[in-house]
Amino acid sequence: MDLEVIIKRFINEDGDIVLPPNFTIPALNEILFMGAVQMGQADAVNIRFWDYSQDTEGEATDYTRREVNTRIKAVSARLMQVGQPGDRVAILAGNSPEYIFGFMGAMYSGQVPIPLYDPNEPGHEDHLRAVLADSGAKTVLTNTQDAPAVRAFFADLPAAERPRILAVDSLPDSLAETWQPIEVEAGVDTSQDVSFLQYTSGSTRNPAGVIITNESIVSNVIQIYMGARVKQPLRIPSWLPMHHDMGIILTTLLVILGNELEIFTPRDFIQQPKRWLDRLTRREDDSDKMHVYTVTPNFALELAARYATPENPEDYDLSLVEGIIIGSEPVTKPSVDAFLEAFEPSGFDRLTLRPSYGLAEATLIVSTPQNKDRPRFAFFDRNELANGKAVEVGEDAGVAFASNGQPVQWQHFAIVDPETKNELPEGEVGEMWVHGPNTAAGYLDREDETNETFRNVIGETLQEGLPKDNWLNTGDLGTLVDGHLYITGRVKDLVVVAGRNHYPQDIEATVMEASDHVRADSVAAFAVPGEDVEQLVLMVERADGASEDGDPAAEDAIRAAVTTNHGISPAVIEFYPPNGIARSSSGKIARRVNAKQFAERE
Repeated sequence: MDLEVIIKRFINEDGDIVLPPNFTIPALNEILFMGAVQMGQADAVNIRFWDYSQDTEGEATDYTRREVNTRIKAVSARLMQVGQPGDRVAILAGNSPEYIFGFMGAMYSGQVPIPLYDPNEPGHEDHLRAVLADSGAKTVLTNTQDAPAVRAFFADLPAAERPRILAVDSLPDSLAETWQPIEVEAGVDTSQDVSFLQYTSGSTRNPAGVIITNESIVSNVIQIYMGARVKQPLRIPSWLPMHHDMGIILTTLLVILGNELEIFTPRDFIQQPKRWLDRLTRREDDSDKMHVYTVTPNFALELAARYATPENPEDYDLSLVEGIIIGSEPVTKPSVDAFLEAFEPSGFDRLTLRPSYGLAEATLIVSTPQNKDRPRFAFFDRNELANGKAVEVGEDAGVAFASNGQPVQWQHFAIVDPETKNELPEGEVGEMWVHGPNTAAGYLDREDETNETFRNVIGETLQEGLPKDNWLNTGDLGTLVDGHLYITGRVKDLVVVAGRNHYPQDIEATVMEASDHVRADSVAAFAVPGEDVEQLVLMVERADGASEDGDPAAEDAIRAAVTTNHGISPAVIEFYPPNGIARSSSGKIARRVNAKQFAERE
């Protein structure tokens, strides 16, 4: 059964997305699985897991669609024995088949999965403890590999306060035979039932659980399909962390559709970026009709170009790659240019690259390029940006921003004046507000924050037919120019010195270009209070192989470049070894965390 047939189930005569009564993700998965059984397709590979722990070339373990369905039901049956519908279930493991079985198994049991990560992941203990305390998870799902770390994580708690810990791969297949579907009364509207909780990574000690409903996840999957023009048959190689919204929704979609998902861990990618390209290239069993897709943050383009460029272009055949959605962090022109230079000779098509915009509060995607003008970069005058205007200038005179395309179908967005709440015209910078069926229900047990973020009322509008209430304020600054969306920064990340706005990513780009001593995509720029005015602080990671001896010269070059280009002089420039700057659990530079840690030191 193809995607077109599935999507038609959810679109009414008026062209709106409407879920049928009694809808659940497990119910949809069962319908499609039984269809695959009847069509003789249940024994096709659904998940291929690449393990590089013993062999640097990787060892593949395959799970057919039938085996995946069995493992999901085994987990569900066990959860039904130990919990109740509505209980929250934390997934604490690295990328693995067991992660997928656990996440979907919780849904099948009527319980609420919370995608998290292996407690061994460094630097995130406070965040993990805060999430577990906030969510009230009664059960933790992991696998035998990560179970010792999970048990050690809870060892300091009294026995009565520890959650039940289940290793998914220790559960026998025979449990699946006892599984019974959750009964939903006829005609009950389940569209607003909780599908899963996605915790934000923005605050280490105060994370917020985003409530993803059945309506929001199904709507966004349809929007992704329509916006990215997804084609069948397809396979998706992915190393994205499954606790991230991009990773888990991609995984869920492929399980439901029964297409092949090739997975490995972020660590395996970072150690050898070539592994990602090995998965993207044409395989012997790929027909010319196969379409290969993947999703990635910007930094992966840079790593792949730097460490996976082939000596002979013929070593890769990337002609089947149909789409690479780039998200999670700002897309930079140097990274895109480097990737294209490295892999276009291997048959890679530049139109494949889709810088896109989204956030967990909108489930995942909000906009993506939907014409052939991609990947597109605009260059805006720096001084005009500081005054809230996006004025295009030549490449040599402006700041580069990637177009995130156009809103996906059924998605409204507006650039709003933060003071008046009125919609701004094209070319002006303001808060990015969105409205659509993919919007999450709010934050778990946080009424004030939910109202502040999800329940906004727009003022005067320029577009016709915009809804009035329940706008999601993304917290991002953006502008529309010639029908393209550009995200210029986070409202809370703006560097304001002497009353003048500076975009941190702009300053960070200047720092990276100032000296070869600086590691790519490894700079944090933020402001801290000073005696009279805010002061600019720069945290800089040294390039791989660079020594501390080069710090003084690099500092002089950075200070001169920032002063010349931005009219401010950094108060502090600190150098760190590679990976020495705090990052979020999804791998992005965490400016606010670094600023907080700096302030605490001072």
